[in-house]
Amino acid sequence: MKDSEFEFIRSVVYERSRINLGPDKRELVSARLGKRLRATNAPSLHAYCQLLQAPDAEEEMGNLIDAISTNHTFFFRENAHFDFLREQAVPEMAARARAEHWPKLNIWSAACSSGEEPYSIAMTLAGCAGPWPWQIEATDISHRILAKAKLGVYKEETVSRLPADVRRAHFQEGFGPQAGNHRVKAGLRDRVAFHHLNLLAGEPPFREPFQVIFCRNVMIYFDRPTQEQLVARLARRLVPGGYLFVGHSESLTHINHPLRLIRPAIYQQPLRS
Repeated sequence: MKDSEFEFIRSVVYERSRINLGPDKRELVSARLGKRLRATNAPSLHAYCQLLQAPDAEEEMGNLIDAISTNHTFFFRENAHFDFLREQAVPEMAARARAEHWPKLNIWSAACSSGEEPYSIAMTLAGCAGPWPWQIEATDISHRILAKAKLGVYKEETVSRLPADVRRAHFQEGFGPQAGNHRVKAGLRDRVAFHHLNLLAGEPPFREPFQVIFCRNVMIYFDRPTQEQLVARLARRLVPGGYLFVGHSESLTHINHPLRLIRPAIYQQPLRS
């Protein structure tokens, strides 16, 4: 990959997704672009860069972002967040719901990847929310990964780390052609709505504020101005007293934001005085 080609891809990806590809990502980019060259029959990376500049390249731009995006996740990743959700956030919000006329608990999984995070949230709420209605909005920038998340079908190795009782309660085990697959049960899938969304472009397709937002292991790919912009957008969507969960490898220490740190990787929108 020539320097000029890498810089072009970097600039396109940053413009479209705000993912900041440093020099250390050059080999990763080269490997992932190999698949796009084969899919588009581009004879070279130079030809692929030219293809991206064509007037009808919008679809391939989306495919490029899909290829570059990292989608590593698993059920109940960073489990302390789900403990906090169950033990503190949900009981606290339920106590406020009647006084503040909240018809339901709204939670946003802002970078939901292949669905393990929002379904983990749903499994948690199924066990602790009681009669209080709840809904999860799940968004991601990748069309490809959202299609997988909507299906809610996972391989044996993906669900094998879950306790047996959780698997029985929330998954259907496949048989015949589907042997080895496990699908999230319809009752849980129906509580999660998936949407395509670039977190930094346009407004989300929902209007109600959220009591809890998960936006984990996303900001590590952004530069500081982008991180600040994203946190400001997320904070505007939180009710006073609502919680933002970020990844344990992330910190808001060096950016300006209105939230206060509650626990590692858990921030809260201050209550109105």
